[in-house]
Amino acid sequence: MTLETLSSGLDTIWVVLTAAMILLMEGGFALLEAGFVRSKNSVNIIMKVFADITIGTLCYFLIGFGLMHGADFLGIVGTSGFLLKGDLSHLDLNISIDAFWLFQGAFVIAVISIVSGAVAERINFRAYLLYVVLMTAFIYPIAGHWIWGGGWLSELGMQDFAGSAVIHALGGSAALAAAILIGPRKGKFSEFGSSSVALPSNLQLVSVGAFLLWFGWFGFNAGSTLQATDARIGHIAIVTMLSAASGGAVTLLYTLFRYGRSDAPSVINGSLAGLVGITAGCAFVNDYAAIIIGAVSGLLMMAATNWLEARRIDDPVGAFPVHAVSGIWGTIAVGLFATEGGLFTDGSWHLLGVQILGLTALCTWGFLLTWIAFKTINIWIPIRSTDEEEEIGLDISYHGIRATHADNEFIRIEDYSYRGDVKEMRDEMYK
Repeated sequence: MTLETLSSGLDTIWVVLTAAMILLMEGGFALLEAGFVRSKNSVNIIMKVFADITIGTLCYFLIGFGLMHGADFLGIVGTSGFLLKGDLSHLDLNISIDAFWLFQGAFVIAVISIVSGAVAERINFRAYLLYVVLMTAFIYPIAGHWIWGGGWLSELGMQDFAGSAVIHALGGSAALAAAILIGPRKGKFSEFGSSSVALPSNLQLVSVGAFLLWFGWFGFNAGSTLQATDARIGHIAIVTMLSAASGGAVTLLYTLFRYGRSDAPSVINGSLAGLVGITAGCAFVNDYAAIIIGAVSGLLMMAATNWLEARRIDDPVGAFPVHAVSGIWGTIAVGLFATEGGLFTDGSWHLLGVQILGLTALCTWGFLLTWIAFKTINIWIPIRSTDEEEEIGLDISYHGIRATHADNEFIRIEDYSYRGDVKEMRDEMYK
């Protein structure tokens, strides 16, 4: 065995393992979102996550990967690599193309899961499936090509190591468009402007989901080295930890002194905001900058949550504040704190300008394309669930089953049907 073969083998193991860690984050998304929403909609959350993994994976394999990482065309889009065929020699990898695809495929699933939370409890499941196709096959891959596929933002020098911009700012902007277009849940806002709160159905699930996401984030960030022997892995891991801790600590103290109690959902989202914020710069900033980035991410998340409420925009799990706002800040923070080229370190404005330009392009792309996608889908399939479906709950309306059954009794097969009138199914399941 040659040294080159050994190096390639170690790198492949590293990338496959970290890809698996990122895929485990889908379990975190499922638990987090199912715990945040009302129990009558928790199965629907799980089914949307499975749609992300199954349909999203296939769409990315067939189309998305080629558009994102194929041979560059005018800095805009890739033109090879569909079904992993064609010329991909430009990637210059030390690992197999299969391992690289697996890692990138795990990322695309995370993007669509961000949008899922923002439209929870009121989106038509069939309409969501169509959006999964559009996001994973076209919207995300084309934007991803601009930075990670050798596109025009990459040529300008934009830095986004693991995706604060490509994944979180883009996904969060798409989530905002979807939330605005689909409208708030019934009863969330009164006609007089007051806001109501639907309490989380299970904060234990939320916390476990957050811990799974936190765990997977080490694969998200450190795995982006694509090399097991990269000396930066330890540093990437520690700044990831520090930023997440800082985001959670700031929101814990803020809510404690502002409201006289430490608010659990805010603290959980604060830690996630810290993770999002450090994702772009985890390989470029020092430990102290990571603490600052995490703290600001947590505070901005709280401010963005209040901004949504003031504008009567319903985001049940905080997808926009956690992902878009923290992702935007984290990407800008690279231009401020990067040890090479940062404004506060080198006194250079160039990187900061490129970061802001790239963010503007990505957020605009994610928002507008999602708006167009849902408007188009709505021509054939209503994107919004009916009032009756929302009242009954999407679990029974779309999936014919509840998340929990206290007595676990037998029911007749003919009574357990995926067909028929929703009201009759509700009466049968709840009698």
